[in-house]
Amino acid sequence: QVQLVESGGGLVQDGASLRLSCAASVASGRIFKEYAMGWFRQVPGMKREFVAAVNWSGGITTYAESVQGRFTISRDNAKNTVDLQMNSLKPEDTANYYCAAAAGGSLEVLARSPDYWGQGTQVTVSS
Repeated sequence: QVQLVESGGGLVQDGASLRLSCAASVASGRIFKEYAMGWFRQVPGMKREFVAAVNWSGGITTYAESVQGRFTISRDNAKNTVDLQMNSLKPEDTANYYCAAAAGGSLEVLARSPDYWGQGTQVTVSS
């Protein structure tokens, strides 16, 4: 069992930067490193879409084409956190952003069907 809590959302202008953070609470007997971690986003009325993912060590990352080169995902296994640094934000990045975790550490599983979700944090980019 993993509980995820996001923070860092807000209202920013076109071209600005924002950093999202996700704090994970892992059940006794499990460790944070067992989980691949990632971020998704969703606009009301639209399907939730994959944004970025990172493997257990932080050494392998993958991104949606729409954010490649602008967003960076990272994790701190000592603090049980995963961050999403978002640069050069655009109005089309406006969405509710969700932290996600996949047991077993597979990035493919994380991108397709995570096991755990946070409650989300709203990011709004004004033009």
